[in-house]
Amino acid sequence: MTAAAKPKARGKPTSTPTSLAVTYKGCVYPWHCDHVGHMNVMHYVGKFDEATWNFFADLGMTPAYFRDHHCGMAAVQQNITYKRELMAGDVVEISTRLIELRERVIRFEHVMVERGNGEVAAICDLTGVHLDRRARKSIPFPPEILSKAKAP
Repeated sequence: MTAAAKPKARGKPTSTPTSLAVTYKGCVYPWHCDHVGHMNVMHYVGKFDEATWNFFADLGMTPAYFRDHHCGMAAVQQNITYKRELMAGDVVEISTRLIELRERVIRFEHVMVERGNGEVAAICDLTGVHLDRRARKSIPFPPEILSKAKAP
């Protein structure tokens, strides 16, 4: 692949970016901090993961949905940009927006903010694939999930 070549997206996007919705609220505990004194990266990932499951539930992909339909999600790409340190005692809020939804693929962005000063602490861009857990293959999102994701 040449430097100018871009991989082709598979499947036509079915949505446009949405506005941010709050998907997580929490705080930084002392045991989240490492030997440098700030929240360790593994806890950013953990808080983003909790926001992901709240975001999925807002779209109708609840634990019951996953159980009843024998499906799941696989994270295929995750990029985190760290903007500022978080320290023990900081209160955080994560808001999420849908960036793109295709037949089998969802891409969304989490923005973690320190609520005391409103500063962005980190941004996480995630891509996931909807799976049939029995066949271990990607499957299309059902129409009700697609329509809920498209709703304002």
